[in-house]
Amino acid sequence: MEWTEARVDQLKQLWSDGLTASQIAEKLGGVSRNAVIGKAHRLGLSSRPSPIKRKTIQLNTVSERMCQWPIGDPGDAEFHFCGEPALHGRPYCAEHCATAYRRKSESAA
Repeated sequence: MEWTEARVDQLKQLWSDGLTASQIAEKLGGVSRNAVIGKAHRLGLSSRPSPIKRKTIQLNTVSERMCQWPIGDPGDAEFHFCGEPALHGRPYCAEHCATAYRRKSESAA
């Protein structure tokens, strides 16, 4: 695959539209995700913004309406709680409830 001027222009447009490297590779055809990343780097295209870092919730600020799922090692200074909105009547958010609670398998009944 050759990087023609038209393909480079298309890459730049798709990149600025916020598509992932995999999505761009699929749209361009005949090019890999890594080739897209490499070309974007060589063209000096702006890097993607980092995901927004959530505010950490410490023990003294967690409430019953917040997810109380512990994150990290309680002995570390970085230890905190999820803090997302908790499901009604549960101590955790939907994501952590899915991890914490499992239905009994029918074979165990």
